[in-house]
Amino acid sequence: MISGFDHVVIAVRDIADGVAAYETLLGRKAGPVATRDDVATAIFSTSNLLVELMAPVGPGAERLRAALDDGGEGLKSLVFATPDLERMRTRCERVALAPEAIVERDGARSFRASTERTHGARIFLMQRDESLARESGAVSGLDHIVIRTPDAERAAALYGARLGLDMRLDREVMGRRLMFFRCGDAIVEIIRDDTLADRRDRLWGLSWRVADADVARERLANARWNVSEVRTGMKPGTRVFTVRDKTGGVPTLMVQPSPKRD
Repeated sequence: MISGFDHVVIAVRDIADGVAAYETLLGRKAGPVATRDDVATAIFSTSNLLVELMAPVGPGAERLRAALDDGGEGLKSLVFATPDLERMRTRCERVALAPEAIVERDGARSFRASTERTHGARIFLMQRDESLARESGAVSGLDHIVIRTPDAERAAALYGARLGLDMRLDREVMGRRLMFFRCGDAIVEIIRDDTLADRRDRLWGLSWRVADADVARERLANARWNVSEVRTGMKPGTRVFTVRDKTGGVPTLMVQPSPKRD
């Protein structure tokens, strides 16, 4: 019943700096900055995901400011898309994810799963009445989101059995267990990380699709971004490079997909 990703939320300290950085990173313009309850937000649209930047701008944003002070900038929430919100909420109740009540805001309806039951990852489910227009640009869309977990079996149960995503791969790579779940035309990648002492999962990194890794790298390098050289990706046929700064605390990879995608 999950059809793909709706959006991710990235917390930044300064909305103007965040917008400027992500306009360069994604090669597209943000929508107008909006302010509500002393929190400024800006939205970027790609082919399969929205990116929402969020920053505190007044005294009423204590929770967001505390989250930034505690965990720094970075990826804070993951929002899945569903065509039937009531049915998805019923499923979440039945599989012990303790969903909150459905709320409506800005033409969309959503609910949040219990963060305790999702092991520390802030996960929402959302249904929109109308499809949002997706712009074209240097980044075509999301390839995968990376979540780190201290307990791979627990994560497999959450994303596979409870949320109903299709597990496509489970393997050890250089001593690390990696699991891949299909979500629409993108992937949720789970990495086992034994260093997470608090035993909570972490929404961690984003990988973006580009048509040509060399052209994308040159564009960012010319804008004076710190980027790695293009290299062969872990998945056969892919070419990738790492973006090392200005991403609002989000580890970021650019991926030129294989001509034969699974």
